[in-house]
Amino acid sequence: MLQVCANTWSMVEGGRRFNSYAGYFRRRFGQRVQKVAINAGFTCPNRDGSLAVGGCTYCDNGAFNPSYCLPRKSITQQIDEGIEFHATHRYKEAQQYLAYFQAFSNTYAPLDTLCKIYGEALRHPQVAGIVVGTRPDCVDEAKLDCLAQLSQKKYVAVEYGVESCYDRTLRRINRGHDFAAAVQAIEATAQRGLSVGAHIIFGLPGETKDDMLSEAGILSALPLTTIKFHQLQLIKNTAMASEFAECPQDFVRFEVDEYVDFFIDFLERFNPGIVVERFAGEVPPRFLAHAGWGLIRNEQLLAMLDKRLEQRSTWQGKKWGEEREQEN
Repeated sequence: MLQVCANTWSMVEGGRRFNSYAGYFRRRFGQRVQKVAINAGFTCPNRDGSLAVGGCTYCDNGAFNPSYCLPRKSITQQIDEGIEFHATHRYKEAQQYLAYFQAFSNTYAPLDTLCKIYGEALRHPQVAGIVVGTRPDCVDEAKLDCLAQLSQKKYVAVEYGVESCYDRTLRRINRGHDFAAAVQAIEATAQRGLSVGAHIIFGLPGETKDDMLSEAGILSALPLTTIKFHQLQLIKNTAMASEFAECPQDFVRFEVDEYVDFFIDFLERFNPGIVVERFAGEVPPRFLAHAGWGLIRNEQLLAMLDKRLEQRSTWQGKKWGEEREQEN
């Protein structure tokens, strides 16, 4: 366990100064567990006209969807090809996998369809569980009850795109729901004993660094199991890329070293009980409308974060712990 108070620090597995995703799964499964992405052919109410068309202004699913993820393939075939891909290229030591329903909104279908799709993934012999990425406004009591029932046999997590804690930002990026919807969905999911995750983007238009840092306290109060952070990456042919071209002054843009220090400032204020799955995103350069951080990979960024945390003699929750002590 990670233990923090105002003046002491106890590291989690691997010597990390933050509550890492790898450590979380070692505690839970006793070994490395790797995600395998799946495209089950879902769409999104923000695209099909139910709420809006065009989707969120920053979004292009192709920028993060692996090449083997094609909805014309069965769930089983995608899992098999994903396992082969990881075993060949990056994560040869993984023996168990999580089927990650990633593309678009993966609870946006009738309940019987969802149960069939999730069930196929969970029956795969190398799948230890599923992670269902979706929107806060695409779940209801029946869908969450179904997921809770599945979690009695294998690991089940629901990951919500929250993106920002500020309604003004959510309106500006055409998100189609407010922050209250995210809070309600997260709380309803956690109440059923399900693992619940969130996704946040740093650098959305109109937000200052102080705005982003203030989100640490807001998010820390939620019953989250995991959280994933990304820096904003401007994708070609998206509405946000056009908005940046017209109003670059509305955006906070981070150089890589600056982002690492900013994230540590955030991490110090963040609840140490919440697992940090990722602190930066990685998009193939061919998708970027503006130069990103070059060919630097997530593993390199993680090494930079670890080194800088040590240099600054700090850790996840250092100031969160101080604030809680003052409150008490």
